[in-house]
Amino acid sequence: MPQRCDPAEIAVAFTRVLRGAGLRVPSSSTHIFAEALCTVGLQERAGVYWSGRATLARHPEDIEIYDRAFAVFFEARLPSSEPDEDEPLSITIAVDADDDGTEDDNGNARDARDDPTIELRFSTTEVLRHKDFAHYSSDELVHAQDLMASLRLVGSPRSSLRLGRAQRATPRPDIRRTMQATIRSGGEPMARHFRKPTTRLRRLILVLDVSGSMEPYARALLRFVHAAVAGRTKVEAFALGTRLTRITRELDSRDPDVALAAASERVIDWSGGTRLGDGLRQFNDEWGVRGLARNSIVVILSDGWDRGDPGTLAAQMERLHRVTHRLVWVNPLKVTPGYAPLARGMAAALPHVDAFVEGHSIAAMEELMQVISS
Repeated sequence: MPQRCDPAEIAVAFTRVLRGAGLRVPSSSTHIFAEALCTVGLQERAGVYWSGRATLARHPEDIEIYDRAFAVFFEARLPSSEPDEDEPLSITIAVDADDDGTEDDNGNARDARDDPTIELRFSTTEVLRHKDFAHYSSDELVHAQDLMASLRLVGSPRSSLRLGRAQRATPRPDIRRTMQATIRSGGEPMARHFRKPTTRLRRLILVLDVSGSMEPYARALLRFVHAAVAGRTKVEAFALGTRLTRITRELDSRDPDVALAAASERVIDWSGGTRLGDGLRQFNDEWGVRGLARNSIVVILSDGWDRGDPGTLAAQMERLHRVTHRLVWVNPLKVTPGYAPLARGMAAALPHVDAFVEGHSIAAMEELMQVISS
């Protein structure tokens, strides 16, 4: 059984094998399987087998395919025959290899048909999608920046007062286009044109908790916020610790190094305390209730730990919820097995949010995109 990788890497690799065999395995099942492997360990076959079967084989007809893939991946044998005792079958897990597998470790050519090794290759990109932000290295953060830049974080559409061209007849005639068409036809009204209401994207407001308790996640989530702001959509960004700081202008640069450096210099209470209630009161008084948050989507990225009065936080959340189109709370700790919103701040805020989602990985950010754009 391969044990050189951590459970998350093994879960991703095995999922890719199942998908290659024809099983449809969602990303959420892969994540649950990785958690199960962390719990039961990789030493006992029964624990690994039933962890995967309970989380990855969702239909009775999937069990046969799952058993064959499990035999190849974990038990190091072919599904239809036993390996030769003199030439045992081995499994190698390779990550992001660029060679074609035609040379050995010494650079000599080899024949893949004579090699009894089954080599499973998977990309580090897939691993990073599900890896917890708190466990990222500096190099992985740089690579994750490219992945986050590919995410298109936009608000849901809303009706606009502007009118656009209509392909079909509507109650709103387009007098100007109709007259222009009449002139081109020599004065004969050959065609009538109409207008219809258009749509525009709602403003998206991201409020990132940069307190000490969020430090393992804030460095990655700040890159996510930068990717959203630099996408040139209607996005506003704020940093919240002991005070509230607007960082939209600092994150506007497409160069992530320049933007993150400017934001870090702008935020003076990085990794300090947390006063979510006071910060949201300042947001409501200066920006939110005055118009910035009206009919907008507000996303708060925080673990909910607050040193202030939970009553203040509850009152400000209720006040903000009344003017927003949707209020979303992203908590990186929600993925923890057995998690319950026991922190005073989280418990006070939860009754006033429209969606409570995870925020520990890139895959969780992709799910957040669906929640926001729906």
